Amino acid sequence: MAKNNLWNDEYWLLLMQLYLKKPEGVKATYSRSMVDLALELHIEPQFLYSQMLRLRSIDTPRLQHLWQTYGMQPRKLSRGVKLLRQKMGFGSAETFYEGVEVNEGFELMFKPIEQDERLKPIMLVLILDLYFRLTPITMVAETPEIQDLSRLMKIPSSLIVDVMDVFQFCDPYLNRADMMIHPLLIPCQDVWQKYANGNENKLPALAAQLKDYFK
Repeated sequence: MAKNNLWNDEYWLLLMQLYLKKPEGVKATYSRSMVDLALELHIEPQFLYSQMLRLRSIDTPRLQHLWQTYGMQPRKLSRGVKLLRQKMGFGSAETFYEGVEVNEGFELMFKPIEQDERLKPIMLVLILDLYFRLTPITMVAETPEIQDLSRLMKIPSSLIVDVMDVFQFCDPYLNRADMMIHPLLIPCQDVWQKYANGNENKLPALAAQLKDYFK
């Protein structure tokens, strides 16, 4: 993966602490802990995942020294991480990143949408993936797949059905000629345009990864 201009070698300590968190090992790209760290550092989860793979493989003398220094010293690692976060300013990220161009593209995927704070764009992606697995007649709250997704994302089944109704309006194959005025129309259209077109395997693969965020 290409170099990220926000990456700092001090961040290896943060990745190591996360790697050693039980169950020890490389964390899924979109696991909650990986995403939380990505949001903290303003670095995409995919890049952090690739760095964690490097951390496991110990592919440089620097990483070898890091493991020798902190790998069997959890208290020392914890102190190092604490000092690093103090340096970063904890909640004062605006000051720490002042003068640095930060791309919020991926971050917006994990933030509540303005139209309904119960929903995030990643949730719309999961609903869209399920949309393509159902037929309009089964897009009801009683459908088991909708209930399963409701429990996973901890939102009402009725809200998922509401989003699917909007996706039906976005779906050109349904030839909906009526007008729709709905607060979720714009965010649903954005997700549809980005993920409903192109490689038909891309959306299911992404949705399968995104589910890790809710586990």
